[in-house]
Amino acid sequence: MSDQMICVGSIGGAFGVRGEVRLKSFTADPLAIVDYAPLMTEDGATAFDVVLTGTMKNGLTARRLGITTKEEADAMKGTMLYVPRESLPDPDEDEFYHAVLIGMTVKDTGGTVLGRVHHVVNHGAGDLLEITGPGLKTTVFLPFTKAAVPTVDLASQTIIADPPEGLFE
Repeated sequence: MSDQMICVGSIGGAFGVRGEVRLKSFTADPLAIVDYAPLMTEDGATAFDVVLTGTMKNGLTARRLGITTKEEADAMKGTMLYVPRESLPDPDEDEFYHAVLIGMTVKDTGGTVLGRVHHVVNHGAGDLLEITGPGLKTTVFLPFTKAAVPTVDLASQTIIADPPEGLFE
């Protein structure tokens, strides 16, 4: 089992009465989630072989082998689905998996520590780095663009940011 499991989807509960579930995929191509099978719980204790059965607004429908009733499908609601990091392809240049960015130190171009990446969110207009830290009064959302984040140094686990004026005040 890999030291690092990456969340690629979640189960939203039953879809219909024959054991299908609503599946939310976090992969770039939502349909590609099945290419990483078996999907697992974070601890790797339970593996899921899933078959996509359709699409729906904001997600997919799927069947987990062996699940045949609505009650069994509902029991899986909220289950997060993971794969070992090494199962995923290497990202292209200047692309990063969100899980790699979380926990990285964020510094400004002068070297001053601004905080750490707590989470990466996307509300439809692009990725935002959620920055937290002891010197911040509130959480700061930094656009994850080349202009605002010119450098991501994976080796030193450091992000160099050139934030818009006033963002960190």
